[in-house]
Amino acid sequence: MKYLLALSAFLYFSCYQVERNCNNFKTGTYESTITIDGKEYKSMFSRTSDLQVETFNGLKDSAKVRWINDCEMVFKTINPKNRAEQKDIHLKILTTTKDSYTFEYGYVGETNKQQGDAKRVKLE
Repeated sequence: MKYLLALSAFLYFSCYQVERNCNNFKTGTYESTITIDGKEYKSMFSRTSDLQVETFNGLKDSAKVRWINDCEMVFKTINPKNRAEQKDIHLKILTTTKDSYTFEYGYVGETNKQQGDAKRVKLE
Protein backbone atom coordinates (compact mmCIF):
# COMPACT_ATOMS: atom_id res chain seq x y z
CA MET A 1 0.00 0.00 0.00
CA LYS A 2 2.74 2.49 0.87
CA TYR A 3 4.48 1.66 -2.43
CA LEU A 4 1.27 2.45 -4.30
CA LEU A 5 0.99 5.77 -2.47
CA ALA A 6 4.63 6.63 -3.26
CA LEU A 7 4.13 5.68 -6.92
CA SER A 8 0.96 7.81 -7.12
CA ALA A 9 2.76 10.82 -5.63
CA PHE A 10 5.69 10.36 -8.03
CA LEU A 11 3.40 10.17 -11.06
CA TYR A 12 1.42 13.22 -9.94
CA PHE A 13 4.48 15.45 -9.44
CA SER A 14 6.39 14.19 -12.47
CA CYS A 15 3.45 15.00 -14.75
CA TYR A 16 3.02 18.51 -13.37
CA GLN A 17 4.39 21.05 -15.85
CA VAL A 18 5.07 24.68 -14.96
CA GLU A 19 3.45 26.98 -17.51
CA ARG A 20 6.05 28.87 -19.54
CA ASN A 21 4.59 30.68 -22.54
CA CYS A 22 7.57 33.02 -22.78
CA ASN A 23 6.92 34.14 -26.37
CA ASN A 24 3.87 36.03 -25.07
CA PHE A 25 6.21 38.34 -23.11
CA LYS A 26 8.87 39.28 -25.65
CA THR A 27 7.26 42.68 -26.24
CA GLY A 28 4.93 44.95 -24.29
CA THR A 29 4.78 47.34 -21.36
CA TYR A 30 5.13 45.94 -17.85
CA GLU A 31 5.28 46.81 -14.18
CA SER A 32 8.02 44.93 -12.37
CA THR A 33 8.30 44.19 -8.65
CA ILE A 34 11.41 42.88 -6.92
CA THR A 35 12.26 42.54 -3.24
CA ILE A 36 15.81 43.07 -2.01
CA ASP A 37 16.66 42.77 1.68
CA GLY A 38 12.97 42.96 2.58
CA LYS A 39 12.36 46.17 0.63
CA GLU A 40 10.06 46.17 -2.40
CA TYR A 41 11.06 48.04 -5.57
CA LYS A 42 8.78 48.77 -8.53
CA SER A 43 9.62 49.91 -12.02
CA MET A 44 7.91 50.26 -15.39
CA PHE A 45 9.44 49.10 -18.63
CA SER A 46 8.59 48.76 -22.30
CA ARG A 47 10.25 46.10 -24.40
CA THR A 48 10.51 45.50 -28.12
CA SER A 49 12.25 42.43 -29.53
CA ASP A 50 15.66 44.11 -29.21
CA LEU A 51 15.30 47.12 -26.85
CA GLN A 52 14.06 47.71 -23.30
CA VAL A 53 13.43 51.13 -21.75
CA GLU A 54 12.90 51.09 -17.98
CA THR A 55 11.77 53.86 -15.63
CA PHE A 56 12.77 53.53 -11.97
CA ASN A 57 12.43 56.38 -9.45
CA GLY A 58 11.82 58.84 -12.30
CA LEU A 59 15.02 57.87 -14.16
CA LYS A 60 15.00 56.19 -17.57
CA ASP A 61 17.51 53.57 -18.61
CA SER A 62 17.80 51.79 -21.95
CA ALA A 63 19.28 48.41 -22.72
CA LYS A 64 19.79 46.27 -25.79
CA VAL A 65 18.00 42.92 -25.52
CA ARG A 66 19.51 39.73 -26.89
CA TRP A 67 17.31 36.64 -26.64
CA ILE A 68 19.25 33.44 -25.89
CA ASN A 69 16.16 31.24 -26.25
CA ASP A 70 12.40 31.68 -25.83
CA CYS A 71 12.69 32.22 -22.06
CA GLU A 72 16.13 33.79 -21.50
CA MET A 73 17.63 37.12 -22.48
CA VAL A 74 20.69 39.27 -21.83
CA PHE A 75 20.50 43.04 -21.27
CA LYS A 76 23.37 45.36 -22.18
CA THR A 77 23.00 48.95 -20.94
CA ILE A 78 23.27 51.36 -23.89
CA ASN A 79 24.92 54.29 -22.06
CA PRO A 80 26.44 52.93 -18.84
CA LYS A 81 27.27 55.59 -16.25
CA ASN A 82 29.42 53.39 -13.98
CA ARG A 83 31.19 50.01 -13.85
CA ALA A 84 28.14 48.19 -12.48
CA GLU A 85 26.03 49.33 -15.46
CA GLN A 86 28.71 47.99 -17.82
CA LYS A 87 27.95 44.43 -16.67
CA ASP A 88 25.42 42.51 -18.72
CA ILE A 89 22.35 41.14 -16.93
CA HIS A 90 20.93 37.68 -17.59
CA LEU A 91 17.16 37.25 -17.08
CA LYS A 92 15.30 33.95 -17.15
CA ILE A 93 11.51 33.67 -17.18
CA LEU A 94 10.61 30.91 -14.71
CA THR A 95 6.80 30.77 -14.90
CA THR A 96 4.07 32.57 -16.79
CA THR A 97 0.38 33.27 -16.42
CA LYS A 98 -1.94 35.00 -18.87
CA ASP A 99 -0.68 38.50 -18.03
CA SER A 100 2.42 38.08 -15.86
CA TYR A 101 5.63 36.18 -15.34
CA THR A 102 8.08 35.35 -12.57
CA PHE A 103 11.74 35.78 -13.39
CA GLU A 104 15.22 35.45 -11.96
CA TYR A 105 18.07 37.73 -12.90
CA GLY A 106 21.67 38.45 -12.11
CA TYR A 107 24.91 39.64 -13.63
CA VAL A 108 26.23 37.37 -16.38
CA GLY A 109 28.73 34.90 -14.96
CA GLU A 110 27.74 35.41 -11.32
CA THR A 111 25.84 32.89 -9.22
CA ASN A 112 23.93 35.41 -7.05
CA LYS A 113 20.38 35.66 -8.44
CA GLN A 114 17.32 37.68 -7.44
CA GLN A 115 13.70 36.99 -8.30
CA GLY A 116 10.85 39.23 -9.26
CA ASP A 117 7.50 39.46 -10.99
CA ALA A 118 6.39 41.42 -14.04
CA LYS A 119 2.78 42.18 -14.91
CA ARG A 120 1.68 43.25 -18.37
CA VAL A 121 0.29 46.76 -18.46
CA LYS A 122 -0.08 47.02 -22.23
CA LEU A 123 0.62 44.80 -25.24
CA GLU A 124 2.61 46.46 -28.02
